[in-house]
Amino acid sequence: MPSSLESSRTALDRGSFSPAAATPKFATVLRAGATGGLAGAVIIWIYEALVWVGAQHLMPLAGIPRNATGLVFGKAFQESIGAWAYVLGTGIHFVFAIAWGVLFALIWPYFRRRGFEATFVAVFYAIFAWIAMHVAIAIASNSHPNYLDPNVIIGGIMSHLCFTIPLALIIKRLLDPARA
Repeated sequence: MPSSLESSRTALDRGSFSPAAATPKFATVLRAGATGGLAGAVIIWIYEALVWVGAQHLMPLAGIPRNATGLVFGKAFQESIGAWAYVLGTGIHFVFAIAWGVLFALIWPYFRRRGFEATFVAVFYAIFAWIAMHVAIAIASNSHPNYLDPNVIIGGIMSHLCFTIPLALIIKRLLDPARA
C-alpha cells in the first residue's frame, strides 16, 4: 500500500502541479496590474468625489484631477500652468495608479501560494501605499496637508482602501491559475 508521500510524488510526476504554471507570465502580470491600477484609479476618484467633494467640501469637483499636480510640484506651480495642471495631474494619478497595480500584481502570486485572501493583503497594501506616497510627496513638496493630522491619516487610508481593494480583486481574478 503506497504512503501518502508516494501518492503525492506520483501526482507531481504526472505533471498535475507545475511551479511554472503557478507563476504567471510577465506580460500577464503587467496587463493584470495595469487593469487593476486603472480600475483603482477611477474608483478612488469616485470616492474623492463622494467624500472629499460631496460630504466634506474639501475641494470643488474640478479640483480632483489637478490635485496631484499641486501635491507633487506645489500649489504655485499648479496655478502657474493653468489648465495644464488638469492634464499633468491626471497623468500623474494614472501613471502612479498603474505602477501600484503592477507592483501588487508582482507580489500577489507570492501571497496566493501561501493561502492569503487578496482583500486581506490589500488592506496592508493600502497602508503601505499611503505611507510611501505621502512620504514621497512630503519630500518632493512643502505644499501638502498635515500628514500628522489624524483626520488626514484616516481619510487618506480610507481613500487608499477604496483604491487597493478593487485593484487586488481584479488582479486576483486576472492572475487566477484556473483562468490560464
